[in-house]
Amino acid sequence: MLSILIPIYNYNAYPLVQELQKQCMKCEIDFEILCQDDASQSPLNQFNENINLLPNCNFMSLDKNIAHRENRNSLAKKSKFDNLLFIDGDSIILNTNYIHNYVENIHDSDVIYGGRLHPEKCPSNLQKLRWKYGKFIEDQPTLNRKKTPYKSLLFNNTLIKKKCFNKVKFDKSIIKYGHDDTQLSFQLALLQAKVNHIENPVEHGDIDTNLVYLKKTKEALENLMLLYENRQIDGKFVKLIFLFEWLSNLKLTYLISQCYLFFEKRLIKNLKGNNPNLVVFTLFRIGYFCTIKRS
Repeated sequence: MLSILIPIYNYNAYPLVQELQKQCMKCEIDFEILCQDDASQSPLNQFNENINLLPNCNFMSLDKNIAHRENRNSLAKKSKFDNLLFIDGDSIILNTNYIHNYVENIHDSDVIYGGRLHPEKCPSNLQKLRWKYGKFIEDQPTLNRKKTPYKSLLFNNTLIKKKCFNKVKFDKSIIKYGHDDTQLSFQLALLQAKVNHIENPVEHGDIDTNLVYLKKTKEALENLMLLYENRQIDGKFVKLIFLFEWLSNLKLTYLISQCYLFFEKRLIKNLKGNNPNLVVFTLFRIGYFCTIKRS
């Protein structure tokens, strides 16, 4: 029936698994919950070991880091059921009918995305950039997501048929953070997989600090350029690439890269501060992307 797959890195996922296991038992379905720490060697794994005491649940810790994409692929390969529910280890379940909501829709689609939310209040000013971008850009209600079903997919809190996942999988050749969701969603679009969006969100629990998120953003943009240059993604599928192509046609990418290098310190000062501006973040992303192409 259902394999719940939880990639972990340096996080205590036991409360999450405990809630999921309780809901699965309540639904009286065949299930397994597989959790895999990606060689973090974290002391938190002493709590994760308790997952093995829960019926139908398993926790394992890898000896060698394989990165987030391949961790997901590995979990899918180890799963035994036809329906795979991917949830990141730092997720928080908000609804006592969370599993029931997926079970109700499980036969209608190849892929079901339940959505994601960020807390109403930012935990601290040091996390405000990631929180703002998540809450005001990424967190979308179901009706909005259904307008662009493939582009609105994030693979935290996504149920996918195993036979469908095996046709796409995550690209393990890309190790850096970012845009694994984008690439997989594009492949699903090429397959014309049947995607459904429902209102069944989880909350993003472990929010990156501003400095960490800026570093991850640069890595994600480097990944996106690699995917674009290798023709693994279409420019029309990603707004940033579409804008980049438009700027390229106008011969403006060099000018923008120079402007970015000139203003970079001022942009970063705003973004790592107590009140980062999302317009500034957009300029940062466009500017850095043009710089990658130039180099």
